[in-house]
Amino acid sequence: MSPDEYTPAKIFTVEEANARLPLVRAIVSDLMRLATELSERRDRLSQLSRSRSGGSADVYQAEVEQVEQQLETDSERLSDYLRELLELGVEPKSAIAGLVDFPAMIDGKLVYLCWKYDEPEVLFWHDLEAGFASRQSLTADSVAGPDHSDGLLDA
Repeated sequence: MSPDEYTPAKIFTVEEANARLPLVRAIVSDLMRLATELSERRDRLSQLSRSRSGGSADVYQAEVEQVEQQLETDSERLSDYLRELLELGVEPKSAIAGLVDFPAMIDGKLVYLCWKYDEPEVLFWHDLEAGFASRQSLTADSVAGPDHSDGLLDA
């Protein structure tokens, strides 16, 4: 989808994004933990599959079934966390890294305010088609909301 075809559920100001951070941080914390656990379970299932191909399938059958059930349950929980973020208007980008974007307007252009779990507040932005590596630091003149016609934030 091109940026021209994209319509976000919500457009945030920096202040709105930062005000939403306590809830977003709590969800992202759970999301990161669960995503890491899922990755570890998938690795374990892969190891078990390799072990089973050696001919000792019955030894690992119970563990395989348990890991598969946990994967299914946790995948559903992960989807719930992602849905919560999307319902808030926040766009998850990396569950394991704790990276989310908030759609915003800068200089009349639709962009993403970019936040990572270990950051104290929203401090960066990037173009829609760019990613984390292209983040730019927010400055007073880049984050003016609709009530700041001079392009500067109130002191």
